[in-house]
Amino acid sequence: MKKLLSICALFGALSLAILPAHAQDKPADKPAASAPAPAAPAAAAAVPAPTPNKGDVSWMLVSTVLVIMMSIPALALFYGGMVRAKNMLSVLMQVFVVFSLITVLWAVYGYSLAFSEGNAFFGGFDRLFLGGTFDSVKGEFAMGATFSKGVVIPELLFVAFQATFAAITCCLILGAFAERAKFSAVLIFAALWFTFAYAPIAHMVWFWAGPDAYTDPKLVDALNAKAGLLWQWGALDFAGGTVVHINAGVAGLVGAYMIGRRIGFGKEALTPHNVPMTMIGASLLWVGWFGFNAGSALEAGTSATLAFMNTFLATACAVLAWTLGEWIFKGKPSMLGAASGAVAGLVAITPAAGNVGIPGAFVIGFAAGFVCLWGVNGLKKMLGADDSLDVFGVHAVGGILGALLTGVFNAQSLGGPGLVTDWVTGKVGSNPIIDQVWIQAQAVGVTIIWTAVVAFVAFKIADLLVGLRVTEEEEREGLDINSHGETAYHA
Repeated sequence: MKKLLSICALFGALSLAILPAHAQDKPADKPAASAPAPAAPAAAAAVPAPTPNKGDVSWMLVSTVLVIMMSIPALALFYGGMVRAKNMLSVLMQVFVVFSLITVLWAVYGYSLAFSEGNAFFGGFDRLFLGGTFDSVKGEFAMGATFSKGVVIPELLFVAFQATFAAITCCLILGAFAERAKFSAVLIFAALWFTFAYAPIAHMVWFWAGPDAYTDPKLVDALNAKAGLLWQWGALDFAGGTVVHINAGVAGLVGAYMIGRRIGFGKEALTPHNVPMTMIGASLLWVGWFGFNAGSALEAGTSATLAFMNTFLATACAVLAWTLGEWIFKGKPSMLGAASGAVAGLVAITPAAGNVGIPGAFVIGFAAGFVCLWGVNGLKKMLGADDSLDVFGVHAVGGILGALLTGVFNAQSLGGPGLVTDWVTGKVGSNPIIDQVWIQAQAVGVTIIWTAVVAFVAFKIADLLVGLRVTEEEEREGLDINSHGETAYHA
């Protein structure tokens, strides 16, 4: 440091000697000895302390609200419209209460397990009950780094944003075994799966850095070394292809197998009771997803803009692809199909949103429409499970597709932004496509195996404690009246 200050002092003296008098910040008649000597604060000022940007904070607050809307009411209406009228309220109740349950568990210990320092698989307990995120005595918030050098947001805002991700992921699973699961079993499963599947996968894939990541370049390697397994591998997941969709889709399929098929499955029509409601839910999901994907940039900048446009475009492409596919293979395009196509496009573009360029959004969107259409028809028949609302066919299949294609279209040669290799300098570059796809495939594989095992154990525990399924008589009469003592419709 002394050598650095000496060099600064020499440079300052030479500058004063070389610059003409009118360019020097001192009166002409003032003696040279009075020229200000370089001091340590001048060097410190070269790297200003990170401060929260009001625009970024505002955008993240709005994004958090949008993701809340994605669950309640959007997902609740989307799922509720697809079940029979006698089970409508049971779906709304499950989504509403599970969302609330996970929000509380997230604040108690979930955030700490997912984003505090730990090992390659689990975080630690530094943030239990959100301790350390806000100092009420000093009125100061803990800060965390966004993707721009020197820009931060309050950590408590990041906590709230990520809470919505955890909550909606658990709610997505519910559609796979709708219309026959016990409410108490659903709550027990949700708490266990959240703790041992969602939190560790989030820790493995994502990373929350403190502001020191930008003020001290030497800390970058140390911070990366503390990150989770899949982050260290270099897996790309902008907003939750692995963490949210593959995670939930596979867990849903396990639940569909373990709880069993609905009474009458394959023998009688188990048709949606209100397709307009499902369309409204899908539309709200599309709107809310901009908070989900563009909000994952953690700031109101160019990355959020790219994620916003990719989400907009890919979803529209998927709607057209699904509609065309139904038209060709079934003879008529359906509203339910178009709504499902929109969700498929949203799912597939999620891991890619800020990681691919516009060409990638076109391809991922159209591919998602066709592939997920096969997922809820051909693949579903091959699997033989009664996945009531096609959670696996849309979320797991779409998430896997999006995760793998992220590895392809992240490449700068295909219009992608490239892989960020240095947080401090902002330098970017692309891995060879085959290498990045292999990394993505490994991340997908780890997620599938981890969540399948945890889901199986969690369902087993719930079954031992309270039983997974309602009685045959209760199922025939409907979960609304038997589980909750009320009905959605009285006419």
